[in-house]
Amino acid sequence: MIKYVCDMCGKPLLENEDVRYVVRIDVYAARDAYDYPESYDDMDAVDDMFDAMDAPEAAPAEDESYTTFRFDLCPECHTRYLEDPLAMPRKRRIGFSDN
Repeated sequence: MIKYVCDMCGKPLLENEDVRYVVRIDVYAARDAYDYPESYDDMDAVDDMFDAMDAPEAAPAEDESYTTFRFDLCPECHTRYLEDPLAMPRKRRIGFSDN
């Protein structure tokens, strides 16, 4: 039997609970599209494009590999996660009196 635990708060997720949330995060290097020639009639431009794709500097670095994360969340942590998925520090709110 698989036992699930909320990855944020550590609370056991019981089998009889209606909902358990799964968060998947995919991390990968974003690459800009190659500069395609305006017309494929220009075979020199097409050859240059393929040469650029085969160039050693076009090879991805090791730190640009695809990584995925998976987290199980209880309903309360799911709500908190949706409010601030990147866990950014909240800006200080300035409070004014009711004068």
